[in-house]
Amino acid sequence: MRFQTPLVPARLVRRYKRFLADMVLEADGREVVAHCPNPGAMLGLADPGMRCWLEPNDDPRKKLGFGWRLVELPGGHMAGIDAGLPNRVVGDALRAGRIAPLAGYETVRAEVRYGKASRVDFLLSGKGGQAYVEVKNVHLRREGDWAEFPDCVTARGARHLAELSDMAAQGHRAVMLYLVQRSDCARFRLASDLDPAYARAFDAAGAAGVEVLAYGTRLSPEGIGFGDQMPVDPAPQA
Repeated sequence: MRFQTPLVPARLVRRYKRFLADMVLEADGREVVAHCPNPGAMLGLADPGMRCWLEPNDDPRKKLGFGWRLVELPGGHMAGIDAGLPNRVVGDALRAGRIAPLAGYETVRAEVRYGKASRVDFLLSGKGGQAYVEVKNVHLRREGDWAEFPDCVTARGARHLAELSDMAAQGHRAVMLYLVQRSDCARFRLASDLDPAYARAFDAAGAAGVEVLAYGTRLSPEGIGFGDQMPVDPAPQA
């Protein structure tokens, strides 16, 4: 997935009100307000002075002229901070048949109502039945090459695991797919200490038959590509 507009570099001054960030553009030193499309804690990705990449826009319907997309990390690595992009990246990969464990379905539908009061990210259908697929954005790294989720308490995420468990109990295939928007990670595990309730829901989902997949991404100022599958820590999380 290529960005619609070439990204421009900037330095972070501060992130505030969750969805706003003051930035200084490298090109001319102007201070601008950028939209931060991420409601999470963004641990280690929102420190003042970090070099960021912004997507300019001239859409009169948007209040802000820049959207924050990437953060530069030590060693030439990148992290994607836009929590809305993983569904687009995964959706493109599903339709292209690039996710081997989920290939072979005839139709891919997004945002389909299911469970008690939710919409599943993707519903795959074919002669073999249906697969309910939820996608989670991952950009937390605290140790080694481990990518971790979540970076803060997420009651909504635990509810999604419970609803996937219900689908599995009804005989459907249910899959939780974690997309890692960091280039310095090679494995995935839960950050159980940050949200023990989510870890318990994760274990319960696994016992109910929910499958877990993790994939990396290829990140650059030009765009975000679907990457390779990552191993998932098999140990109990709660």
